[in-house]
Amino acid sequence: AKANLTALCATYLPGQYEVEIVDVFKQPERALKDGVLMTPTLLKVVPAPAQRIVGTLDQTESVIVALGLEAIPCSKPSTA
Repeated sequence: AKANLTALCATYLPGQYEVEIVDVFKQPERALKDGVLMTPTLLKVVPAPAQRIVGTLDQTESVIVALGLEAIPCSKPSTA
């Protein structure tokens, strides 16, 4: 999930993102506070609305849509 998230952010949000990784085994109270019941879980809090995605983030197109990145111009390589 971490590698997939890093690749997505680098492609769609270069220099425009901040990622905080929380180890739920070391900080279980944080997981409870944030409502994380399964791992891996991605919480996108800014910009609103907040989004929660559970899984390895390997279904790139679904993650892009869920995060609202399809409308953001990106540095994605051209296929033409």
